Amino acid sequence: MAEVSTAISEGRAGRAVDAEFRALPLGALAEAALAAARAAGAEHADLRVHRLRTQSIRLRDGRVEAVTDSTDLGFAVRVIVDGTWGFASHAALSPQHAAAVARQAVEVATALRELNRDRVELAAEPRYDDVEWVSGYDIDPFEVPTAHKVGLLQDYSERLAAADGVDHVTAGVLQVKEQTYYADTTGTIVTQQRVRVHPELEATTVDSAAGVFETMRTLAAPAGRGWEYVTGADGVWNWDDELARIPGWLAEKVKAPTVVAGPTDLVVDPTNLWLTIHESIGHATEYDRAIGYESAYAGTSFATPDKLGTLRYGTPIMQVTGDRTEPFGLATVGYDDEGVAGQRWDLVRDGVLVGYQLDRAFAPRLGLERSNGCSYADSAHHVPIQRMANVSLAADPENDTSTEELISRVEDGLYIVGDKSWSIDMQRYNFQFTGQRFFRIRNGELAGQVRDVAYQATTTDFWGAMEAVGGPSTWRLGGAFNCGKAQPGQVAAVSHGCPSILVRGINVLNTRTEAGR
Repeated sequence: MAEVSTAISEGRAGRAVDAEFRALPLGALAEAALAAARAAGAEHADLRVHRLRTQSIRLRDGRVEAVTDSTDLGFAVRVIVDGTWGFASHAALSPQHAAAVARQAVEVATALRELNRDRVELAAEPRYDDVEWVSGYDIDPFEVPTAHKVGLLQDYSERLAAADGVDHVTAGVLQVKEQTYYADTTGTIVTQQRVRVHPELEATTVDSAAGVFETMRTLAAPAGRGWEYVTGADGVWNWDDELARIPGWLAEKVKAPTVVAGPTDLVVDPTNLWLTIHESIGHATEYDRAIGYESAYAGTSFATPDKLGTLRYGTPIMQVTGDRTEPFGLATVGYDDEGVAGQRWDLVRDGVLVGYQLDRAFAPRLGLERSNGCSYADSAHHVPIQRMANVSLAADPENDTSTEELISRVEDGLYIVGDKSWSIDMQRYNFQFTGQRFFRIRNGELAGQVRDVAYQATTTDFWGAMEAVGGPSTWRLGGAFNCGKAQPGQVAAVSHGCPSILVRGINVLNTRTEAGR
């Protein structure tokens, strides 16, 4: 496995964890819980206070459909007793409850000890003494009046609805602020605050006579940014341009011919490719999945540890990293839920599998001295588990090849933009993906849209057919808020960066024909 580097990303200058969260009895909770756990016989203990604020706003045809606000707050104590995990949590933040919960966690570990076949050994991690980390955002969306946010979405909706051929418009934004306080028996104390937003609009056209409809939505990815991203004030996403162009793309899509199925050269845009990376690389390189821990629910992985260092994942130009430090990434943190500093490391190097995503308990099983910081729980009342980092495909470091240059290399093929539906087997090997827009490529140029497209391959065949990657100017972050895993189920947000790529001879399906229509 590649050497792991630590590079804790910095948040915006002047930003600090909210005073409201800091005012909670964080230190008193830690002192009471850790002292009680030690006295009860725990060889390791940690306390995590977790506050999750969420607001969702949804509009249909410019009218508010729903505005929901929620806050989840509590604390958890995790212990190791004689090599066995124990866990307990509570919603009441008092030292008395913290001590009682710590003793309960020890009781849980003691009760489970006889059933435990895998003794827990945690990889070492340096001590971090009362450090604070805040993600990179300018405007806290929770400080913006809800009426202002609704007004912006109404403005965006009206622009789309005013165009010919647009019959309905949906709009929404999901905003999350996540705050954690972590302390353990080694003396590490970490306080963190993350903000993330996901704005989205979708236009629908309806052919009542034919009884069919078609949609087209914005492609701005969810991001670890603030309200400035939704307004466009930070210059990251050009909302004016996209909203103006969606009706035309939608009208063209409705009239587009159906695709001809068969082996096809593809230029895949980052707005589509991120999801292929998530499903075929991100999940496949989760170590707990690879050794069978998720087999009863989320599945296993074809990329098993016996293939580490030998599995040919793709062509030699394929360089993939796991990264907890990527600026504005959804899975970016200063420290994970085990007090491990954020890092960047190799998963695939020169097309070969060289690494996994790990937490402190799994790292020693792979013979590693240190975790790469992939522990996370989505609530105080859930146990931290190994979760996905920002898994990204590197751009060409030597040539800033544009997407247009990749298209120019294709005589007869497709250019795929935007994600939509997907399917992949439980080993993350056989898959098919669709998209938002599909443009024909003829003699190196775009020649209008086609429809009813899906591309299908095995993971190694797809990445083994990658002939070229775009340069840094084509690289961008995609991602999702809703990556699910574990029982009870947990949800995590994760980003995936990638350039445009050129892949040869990928099987394209006609989804209309496949559906028997």
